Amino acid sequence: MKPEKPSHADSILDPKALRRLSNLELVARRIVEGTLSGQHHSPIRGFSTDFLQHRPYVIGDDVRHLDWKVFGKTDRHFVRQFEDDTHLRATLVLDASGSMAYQSDGVSKLHYAIRLAAGLAFLLTAQQDSIGLEVFDTQSRLRLPAKNGHRQLQQILTELSNTEARGETSLSRTLDQILPRLPRRGMLILLTDGFDEPESMIDALGQLGQRDQEVLLFQVLDRQELEFQFNQWGKFQDLEEVEEEILVDPAQVRNEYLERMQNLLSSIRTACTDNQIDYTEVITDRPYDDVLAEYLSRRRAGA
Repeated sequence: MKPEKPSHADSILDPKALRRLSNLELVARRIVEGTLSGQHHSPIRGFSTDFLQHRPYVIGDDVRHLDWKVFGKTDRHFVRQFEDDTHLRATLVLDASGSMAYQSDGVSKLHYAIRLAAGLAFLLTAQQDSIGLEVFDTQSRLRLPAKNGHRQLQQILTELSNTEARGETSLSRTLDQILPRLPRRGMLILLTDGFDEPESMIDALGQLGQRDQEVLLFQVLDRQELEFQFNQWGKFQDLEEVEEEILVDPAQVRNEYLERMQNLLSSIRTACTDNQIDYTEVITDRPYDDVLAEYLSRRRAGA
């Protein structure tokens, strides 16, 4: 099936979702390079002469950054915050390979992943964090280095709206290109269906686990891919090798397909656990703002 494509950047984020997301935040759990006005509370600090603001002292802050003049006036501890200290550097890594074009109920996996990515980009921008974008299939085909501000958000939304699904998948090969140019510490948000060779996928997740990054993985799947509720003979097309079609009796292949799918999902979940990757399975028949709201609330609670 032909992938769904938003007509323009504004179609990615609807007003209802924006209102809901504006009341949420994405909190970094691991130590990151830079913080946002006390939200991420990292003990790591850079240095810049561009003073931004004060914020209340929290346990773990470097006492050298305490403002003793403010303490003398208020009897409360405040930390001097500089421009370079305020930003979590996050990178959205979006799978735009051919398998992401699949849809069974009107929303392709790619379009759904684009909306998730746009929602996260909006959220991070509202937090004044820096956000970048990488789009890949067998290799990175688009790169926007992490920056902050609404101009960067608009650029990301524009690029997302122009993204189409094509080609095969090679996450491991793509990460060989992407990882060396990412910030030493930061957040990597991977959106993919995980439809790669199992060994390659596990190797890729192992690469991520070895980096000094906080990694979030959203595995985007269609309900039919999980349940395989096809009942009639039909032609099945490989979306990454578009010229390949086979005639299939679903009843004959259902059990084997479901077993292989469960084995793939299990291996991905295990690899994420082993490599301290925050894994979330996402099904495209759920409203994307519900998924984000539930995820962010759970993350905020530390679950």
